[in-house]
Amino acid sequence: MTDGIIYTYCKGLVKRQAEKESQMMAEWKSGDYTLEHPFIEVNPYLINPLSALVVFRTEEETSVTVTVFGREKRGNISHTFPSAREHIVPVLGLYADCKNTVELRLHEGRSHTLCIETESLGEDVPQLVSMKTEPEYTSDDLIFLTPSLNALATAFDYRGDVRWHLTVPVVFDMKRLKNGNFLIGTERLLELPYYMSGLYEMTMIGKIIKEYRIPGGYHHDQWEMENGDILVLSEDLRSATVEDEIVLLDRDTGDVKKKWDLKDCLRPGDGPSGGYTARDWFHNNALWYDKNSNTITLCGRHTDSIINIDYETGKLNWILGDNETWPDDMQKYFFRPVGEGDFDWPYEQHACLVTPDGDVMCFDNGHYRSKIREKFLLNRDSFSRGVRYRLNVEDMTIEQLWQYGKERGEEFFSSYIGNVEYYGEDHYLVHSGGIQYYGEHASEKPAALLPDDPNMRSESITVEILRDKVIMEMKVTGNYYRAEKLSLYHEADNLPLGPGLILGEMGVTMEMETRIPMDNSGELLPYRYEASVTEEDDRFTFKAIFEGGQLVMLMLEDGQSGDEHGYFISTSKNKFTALCCGTFIEKDPRNVTLSVNKAGLKGTYDLRVIVDDKKYDTGVQICCL
Repeated sequence: MTDGIIYTYCKGLVKRQAEKESQMMAEWKSGDYTLEHPFIEVNPYLINPLSALVVFRTEEETSVTVTVFGREKRGNISHTFPSAREHIVPVLGLYADCKNTVELRLHEGRSHTLCIETESLGEDVPQLVSMKTEPEYTSDDLIFLTPSLNALATAFDYRGDVRWHLTVPVVFDMKRLKNGNFLIGTERLLELPYYMSGLYEMTMIGKIIKEYRIPGGYHHDQWEMENGDILVLSEDLRSATVEDEIVLLDRDTGDVKKKWDLKDCLRPGDGPSGGYTARDWFHNNALWYDKNSNTITLCGRHTDSIINIDYETGKLNWILGDNETWPDDMQKYFFRPVGEGDFDWPYEQHACLVTPDGDVMCFDNGHYRSKIREKFLLNRDSFSRGVRYRLNVEDMTIEQLWQYGKERGEEFFSSYIGNVEYYGEDHYLVHSGGIQYYGEHASEKPAALLPDDPNMRSESITVEILRDKVIMEMKVTGNYYRAEKLSLYHEADNLPLGPGLILGEMGVTMEMETRIPMDNSGELLPYRYEASVTEEDDRFTFKAIFEGGQLVMLMLEDGQSGDEHGYFISTSKNKFTALCCGTFIEKDPRNVTLSVNKAGLKGTYDLRVIVDDKKYDTGVQICCL
């Protein structure tokens, strides 16, 4: 094996899907495909193996109903598409490793039955432990789980059968849009542990309609505004802090139209939670826009608080949380508990939402269950729950109206992720996504940092509650960021053809302000570092193995212009206090990853690496137009 570096150029998923669609279209347009002999392509957009595309023509315009037959009648999944002569039919809800029976039925009554065979799914699918439903549970929707550890986005039906699965690690919350598509974070990692390049707007079949590249990247959550623009949790790549910025994206162009920096309304370090760090001082993990008050509600895990800010000005309106350890000048923003029932503040909570009548709900993780270190509880002694509060902003009082989970104690405890959903009065979903045991009790350490320890066990429990009765409970192995109950089809579910759009742009990657004066050794980077570079159209990613404490810097040097850029690579062991998504964490702590955006770069650069006291060549050039 020679010294040097492994280089790969990677086409983006949007481009690869466009090429695949172009090939399919050329085939079906050149053939004589009829109802009885249709064109069939399983996994047409490369990332959803439990889907197919069926295309055929009819002489007259007619609607067509597709039905995937379930293992029992209730498991049938059907959808009717509008009248056309050329029928382009997404088939959703196939079973894995199965010869699926699928019916195509025309409005006039003529029908044809297909057999669509699928392959088995890999190890990255959640394993069902149990699914329990009561007679009151009548939903035909699926329960979608999005990743937190190694398993990927997957959806289960009422029996616990897998009916949808993606094979790329798109992450964080699935938010359905008014047009039937959904938004989810890309699989393109900007920086550990989970800062992503942006968002995909995707159909349920897996086709990306739009990729939004965001200057500060994306994490945790997003929201579709009434006019279609998108609120996104982001950050400033040039800042020393993370997870404390919100941006408004133009739906059609991807341009950033407005920004909110939470350091403008809060002081970093005020009211810290047990997981607080100076870099991740707020840890914003959710947002909710309320049209009635024109405000944004945000969820700050590392301040044990839910805050509300004015949409126009960013001014702080109130803080929901334990006011202990907050300074005197901030006390006016807090609520005073009232009412006769039980009351508990939320701690390191997730997934805040606002009900139609203005109540606030969240998943109260209950991590530490105090703001005073001497009073911190062990995870085995704490509890997690869904909770609903009623706020009176006139007299700054708060009442706890409802909760579920406290009574289950340790078995329902999730130290770091989870969510609630509001379906109507007395009708909720509560997802405890981060249940982790070490031996017999709740673990004090994240599973992502102990991936091969046989004493570690991870689970997720999702419950649906109607009038205080659990009507559905699903338990799976592994941890999952959020659960959403969604239908596979939507009333406006025609498949848009044509290449997906790439909108917006990446931000400038932070550089080291100082340079290490060092001549090039002329030697190639030794193979022992197992280095590789993957280049994309808008960035490149460097991966290698270094020992802890080594000095490492990545250099881009343009010999003609003299332009150079330097990027520090940390080889110290990462101490993540929040791992809402541990999907990208390396098992070997010596593995390092650095992504450099091409934004702000122009020219052709030699890629070199400084390791301790020597600068090495890699043999790789990066071209930035």
